[in-house]
Amino acid sequence: MADVNITATKRTEFGKGASRRARREGLTPAVLYGHGAEPQHLLLPAKDLFLALRHANALFEIAVEGEKKPVLALPKQVQRHAILPEVEHVDFLLVRAGEKVSVEVPLTQVGEAERGTIVNTELVSLPVLAPATDIPAELEVSIEGLQVGDNVYVSDVKLPQGVEADIDAEAIVLSILAPAVEAPAEGEEAAEGEAAEGAEEE
Repeated sequence: MADVNITATKRTEFGKGASRRARREGLTPAVLYGHGAEPQHLLLPAKDLFLALRHANALFEIAVEGEKKPVLALPKQVQRHAILPEVEHVDFLLVRAGEKVSVEVPLTQVGEAERGTIVNTELVSLPVLAPATDIPAELEVSIEGLQVGDNVYVSDVKLPQGVEADIDAEAIVLSILAPAVEAPAEGEEAAEGEAAEGAEEE
């Protein structure tokens, strides 16, 4: 059911100093909230968390030390270090099996448009409502055979059963444009004009 199983400890110290100590010990601060419950402040193993967060919308099963049952949660906000490959803090949203959640799913283009055209991408991900335990990793957008002037709309994206778009169906996902034609530089225009005049004189 869950993509990631991870164990967390309850956080008892707060503030910047406590957060720095936790990170030195290989732990990442996090908060778990949702369904009207009191937010829980946790510490999770930094390395395991970092690897798990490489996958969009990964569903976590978090076993909190001292609690009887693990809980399901989705990462909703991830704070990353500005330079280092580190996660500094994560906000997790509690979810239940069977409920739908609002998430952004990456869009992947497949196929090839007419040769020489330009694919103008408007959306790189699609807001959807999906079952918390069955969120698609990505959604495919076919551009096979599209020609200049063609558009792909949200309504054209094939969605798995139980998943619905959470955005206007007429929103444009991508459009096919003609390649830009470069205007000749002023010097080139002058040279072409002089060459034409010379040819006429001859």
